[in-house]
Amino acid sequence: MRFITLLFFTGLLLTICSCRSDFETIASSGDLAFSKDTIYLDTVFTNIGSSTYSLKVYNHSKKDITIPNIQLEKGLSSKYRMTVDGMQGNSGKIFKDVTLLAKDSLYIFIETTANSADANPTDFLYTDQILFDSGTNLQKVALVTLIQDAIFLYPQRFDDGTTETLPIGDQEINGFYLNENDPINGNELLFTNQKPYVIYGYAAVPSGKTVTFEAGSRVYFHADSGLIVANNASIQVNGSTSTTNKLENEVIFEGDRLEPDFSDVPGQWGTVWLTDGSTNNTINHLTIKNATIGLLIQNNDATTVQLKNTQIYNSSNYGILAQTAKIEGENLVLNNAGQASLACSYGGNYTFTHCTFNNDWNSAQQVAVSLSNYSTGAIPETKDLTEATFNNCIIYGSYSNEMILNKKTESAFQYQFNNCLIKFDNVSNSFSNHPDYQFETDPIHYNAILLNKDPKFFSVSQNKFNIDETSSAFAKGNSAYLIPLDVIGNTRSLPPDLGAYQNKPFPK
Repeated sequence: MRFITLLFFTGLLLTICSCRSDFETIASSGDLAFSKDTIYLDTVFTNIGSSTYSLKVYNHSKKDITIPNIQLEKGLSSKYRMTVDGMQGNSGKIFKDVTLLAKDSLYIFIETTANSADANPTDFLYTDQILFDSGTNLQKVALVTLIQDAIFLYPQRFDDGTTETLPIGDQEINGFYLNENDPINGNELLFTNQKPYVIYGYAAVPSGKTVTFEAGSRVYFHADSGLIVANNASIQVNGSTSTTNKLENEVIFEGDRLEPDFSDVPGQWGTVWLTDGSTNNTINHLTIKNATIGLLIQNNDATTVQLKNTQIYNSSNYGILAQTAKIEGENLVLNNAGQASLACSYGGNYTFTHCTFNNDWNSAQQVAVSLSNYSTGAIPETKDLTEATFNNCIIYGSYSNEMILNKKTESAFQYQFNNCLIKFDNVSNSFSNHPDYQFETDPIHYNAILLNKDPKFFSVSQNKFNIDETSSAFAKGNSAYLIPLDVIGNTRSLPPDLGAYQNKPFPK
């Protein structure tokens, strides 16, 4: 009997508890609070889904409430979609009778996939509102998204379900050849500034062809994507000096994640690869951000790669990795790479003038500049480093020694640093007697070196490497190596400053 009574009371208690919320819930009275009054979903490309954004809804009252209606103002036609406390509702657009307990909160997660045709034609904004309740209790939270129309380039999918690939040595990679007579995009070898481009897979320049990037063009690479300039093919980047902080004439390569949280994340895409035998390559006013290797330059032919006014930031491996290459670099700015901002390996011929090489990667293994005349493989091979000349440059970073020289005596290793600021602290004195690091007593390889002096960059974390008159690099350059204009078009004074920037405030 006691057992039956216990079961009766237990059942009664469960019934009361299960119904308690329904009995005590009251209708919302329009007093909800929100973590934001407007949700800005960052820029997206046409028909590419956004990241997920959150809104927190608070019930500050002492009563459990029911919100009769939570919905998108555009209803089922809205390009936004939501989940409310994990519920999908009607197609992620409309939710009925949502309970919110006293002194509690709930999460709403919002995404969008929209077309540029859905946006306002004057400002390319797509907007909607989340409506809470109705009538006199109506509350609203605005949703705003900027939609960019873009040209999408990607490998072809064949009828048998396979996807176009590119032969790289003995392997095939996901990629395609740019077509100057593409039936949809027209000339894919000419990148204009009319629309941004989004690349999936590796886009390759066919042999004998040249890909050209007009001033102001923007290219966004998806994960595991990049650009390949094949044997006997060329790249011409024709950026120019910009007059505003919109960098309207700069050519920019970066990943296709446009949210601010991804603005400085390394390794989002692959590389720009100038392969064996590429020819007549010229790059001017190009900014490369967040790649695995910014520029990979291998065994280019007898022509010299011309790199001018180029900036490369946040590469997970290398900013520039050159292997038996020929490069003439002017006004280059390289910062943050997992291994080296600049690595000239396996020999080659290099001249860099008025360049800033910095590395603040959080690792004791990184350097700003690395030179070598051999390859690292099962059987190391050597190649002549016929020239590696640095004039009026800055080589700096967060590690004690920001330059490494790796030499094999079997091949030539010719290098010279003229009027350069170099960070090489030699804390452990392990290089004190090393013949390659005698900065003050070796006039053949080192002339007018400023050792371990602070250049006082404006903001390394923001990639602003301009200096002022308090910098150790101020007016320490040799006029014999003068490049008249700096990386952003300022006229250099005499004697010039070291590095890529003349001492003028960086545009804000």
